[in-house]
Amino acid sequence: MTNANVDGRLAALESRLDRLEQLLGSISSRLDGAPASDTRAAIQAWVTDYVSMRLQQLVPETCEHPDSEAPAVAAGPVLPGTRVRCTDEVLHRLGRIPIPFVRQMVTQKVAESAQAEKVAVVDVIFFERAATF
Repeated sequence: MTNANVDGRLAALESRLDRLEQLLGSISSRLDGAPASDTRAAIQAWVTDYVSMRLQQLVPETCEHPDSEAPAVAAGPVLPGTRVRCTDEVLHRLGRIPIPFVRQMVTQKVAESAQAEKVAVVDVIFFERAATF
């Protein structure tokens, strides 16, 4: 690189840094005008709402749902990542699958089969039949 090229890039960088300093100064002056407790509370409320929304998007089966959506099945263990009920032995067999993505594929296949056949609780016999590819 030539000295002129380096000098030009350095001048452009200094210009950007000046602009950044001006923006930070304006933000700082705006924050100085507002009470710190109000600003802090507003930011905390926004972060709390945002995190709550993202968690509901990422893990919908553990979020609150209206009673109209509540499943009519008795309480008990469920296949991981689904609402399909299963026995403890099925969970134990799933846990013995050593590769996580294979375990997830088997779980999804069994859950889809159970929903298609309207099986209320997945037992070992159904699991063995549905888990075969």
